[in-house]
Amino acid sequence: MTDGTYGTDAVEPGKVRVRLDLSYDGKDFSGWARQRSRRTVQQELEDAIRVVLRLGQQDEAVPVDLTVAGRTDAGVHARGQVAHVDLPEEVWAEHSGQLLRRLAGRLPMDVRVWRVSAAPPHFNARFSAIWRRYTYRVSDHPGGVDPLLRSHVLWHNWPLDVDAMNAAAGHLLGEHDFAAYCKRRDGATTIRTLQQLHWERHDDGVLEATVKADAFCHNMVRSLVGAMLFVGDGHRPPKWPGEVLAGQVRDSAVHVVRPHGLTLEEVGYPPDEELAARNLAARTRRSLPAGGTSPAAAGGGAAAAASCC
Repeated sequence: MTDGTYGTDAVEPGKVRVRLDLSYDGKDFSGWARQRSRRTVQQELEDAIRVVLRLGQQDEAVPVDLTVAGRTDAGVHARGQVAHVDLPEEVWAEHSGQLLRRLAGRLPMDVRVWRVSAAPPHFNARFSAIWRRYTYRVSDHPGGVDPLLRSHVLWHNWPLDVDAMNAAAGHLLGEHDFAAYCKRRDGATTIRTLQQLHWERHDDGVLEATVKADAFCHNMVRSLVGAMLFVGDGHRPPKWPGEVLAGQVRDSAVHVVRPHGLTLEEVGYPPDEELAARNLAARTRRSLPAGGTSPAAAGGGAAAAASCC
């Protein structure tokens, strides 16, 4: 059985695992995960699936429990989110051809499902993932942010030095304990492999950070961005974020920037024949080798909470 949070590799007899590729504007959501009396992406999707597939209501309803690649926080957007749900085989056979169009008619305009497909054996939207890629967008224009981009770009009221921020990013790449940049959760490791962290200024003046890792812990991306903005505007030297990382404790100078500049862009998965092995590795609690760091890797165990960023 899936539990809506962690999921499982096993699919019950008589059911089919369905993969959903989706996007959403996080502005009016209290994050991905279901919450009492709050609007969430998971609730909107599960309700829509239940209605369009005619799975019943309340106590008589067939369970619709989505497992997601990353439980984004309130206000965070997604362009390449991935989830899965286990449906009765007869329901999938009857409705699969029209499911995408029916969801488009039932979902609110700030959530879209772009693809639905039967998943390969051992596929798990969360545990099969080998990397997640986010972007964070910032403007340092003295006049502020383009009003048409205000829900997706952070305004930073100081000129930013992209070269300094990229120099700072170099001290953070690889496998480390990111406790200094994460909100700790009981029983969850903060060890991650940061595979890419790079800033670029586009022609419109907006700065975009690309952040890619095997997984992220809670507030990690927004804390990393906050530290690098402090470097970019000259308040700290490029080596400072690396020093904070090595200290493994939260620094009051590291601000968790606002969520609206953050977008989950893409989730990567291995070839089908490697899914089972990846799921096992992802469930293995991670520890660092002697010396405290290791080179960047393509993936690895990350038995941490799914919510992030």
